[in-house]
Amino acid sequence: MKIFLLGFMGAGKTYWGKQLAEHLSLPFYDLDDVIVESEAMSISDIFATKGEDYFRQQENYWLKELSRNESFVISCGGGAPCFQDNMDIMNDNGATIWLNPKLSLIVDRLKRKKSKRPLIQDLDDDELLAFVEKKLAERVPFYEQAQITIAESETINLDSFTQRLADIKA
Repeated sequence: MKIFLLGFMGAGKTYWGKQLAEHLSLPFYDLDDVIVESEAMSISDIFATKGEDYFRQQENYWLKELSRNESFVISCGGGAPCFQDNMDIMNDNGATIWLNPKLSLIVDRLKRKKSKRPLIQDLDDDELLAFVEKKLAERVPFYEQAQITIAESETINLDSFTQRLADIKA
């Protein structure tokens, strides 16, 4: 089983990816962490020294590489589905799940971890909200291509993942 978790930054992809991987006894990969390890520098440093285009090329490369594995859960960066042919790679190789929590929850989570996120680290609270609204609107058409959506109105738990995965296998 190959599972790709996608959604905006702060949606809970890494948290739920680890939980789901453990529950299903699958290897877990955080795509951002894979890139950080391969580049031996932080995402902020990659953006600062090599640029966003380079980072997006690395996302595409590592999605292809990791997709060769037999089974896994991958937490994708928030922008990963929106560049190159990444959504096609994910949909062609496994189950794609869009985590879509309420906007207020995303913003609250991001306020606490701005320093670790190069695209938002210098924004004040009002700018952060405006940024999230704008970027989310741009990314939703890509996220909507996921095979499964766990919407803001749903309670997210391991059962919600496993039931929805069973539904697409049927």
